[in-house]
Amino acid sequence: MTRVTDESTFRRRRFIAGALGLGAIGAFSGLRYGGGVSVAEETQPQQVASADSSMLVLQESGERLTTKYAATHYNNAYEFGWDKTDPYQKSGAFELKPWQVTFDGLCAQPGTFDLDDLMGMPFSHLEERIYDFRCVEAWSMVIPYNGRPLGDILKVVEPLGSARYVSFTSVLRPEQMPGQASAFSTLDWPYVEALTIEEAMHPLTFATFGVYGDQVLPQNGMPFRITVPWKYGFKSPKFVVRVTFTETRPDATWHIENPREYGWYSNVYPDISHPRWSQATERRIWNEGDIERIPSRLYNGYAEEVAHLYPGDRQQYR
Repeated sequence: MTRVTDESTFRRRRFIAGALGLGAIGAFSGLRYGGGVSVAEETQPQQVASADSSMLVLQESGERLTTKYAATHYNNAYEFGWDKTDPYQKSGAFELKPWQVTFDGLCAQPGTFDLDDLMGMPFSHLEERIYDFRCVEAWSMVIPYNGRPLGDILKVVEPLGSARYVSFTSVLRPEQMPGQASAFSTLDWPYVEALTIEEAMHPLTFATFGVYGDQVLPQNGMPFRITVPWKYGFKSPKFVVRVTFTETRPDATWHIENPREYGWYSNVYPDISHPRWSQATERRIWNEGDIERIPSRLYNGYAEEVAHLYPGDRQQYR
């Protein structure tokens, strides 16, 4: 079963950590860390170093991945169009730099920060996590994501005790994103998604700056997206430019568009069908033409880590 296990033994290819200084500071520039090993230097699997080490290198997991070609040529990014090939074919004019993200709402240290400051270290030194990705359309992939825990970033801006939710607003650039300019789009742009503060701070929730070691992939939501592996894919917002802390539950784009089909929580529950299809199984895409039908798993296989966030009747968390 391909998944990240728990916060202390994540299965991933490499993890450079330590010396991040995630204290109560007002700017991310103090978090940068230049130590560690590059991708080119990492030639042999190694055991994880002790927890107090300034550098941790994770062993190879040996698990099968979806090919990069498949994961970058079959995407939902309606900002570029409704077809699965539109994000790859129509994102050539999208400008990835400069990129800034504003943090506001119920936090003690609001501000606007450059992407490099959010990463906190060179891109090549970021943690890589292999996550299962599950689309609400009942297809899935296994993808290596490059980034860092979102909670580490959120702690720096100091959410207030009254902050119960976190919303994420995507960029609005209809001149570069033809789907936003389309007269046929019914979505209210810009795209907005949201999580509870507990979900956003969970160790599995990942601030993602690239996939497959590549950060120049707008079709995959770069340069900055959020990855929430136990939820359907639309709950992992792409092209994020604003993060807002609120006390009341924010509206979310797909939930507004069709609440019957797209629940606000949208966790992966195999026994709760989409109104138009079953969620009991999924099409696992390994490569172009290499697809298998497999059973869906509760919380996409991450139940041990996240089920405690949703006590009681699971229907209420749809």
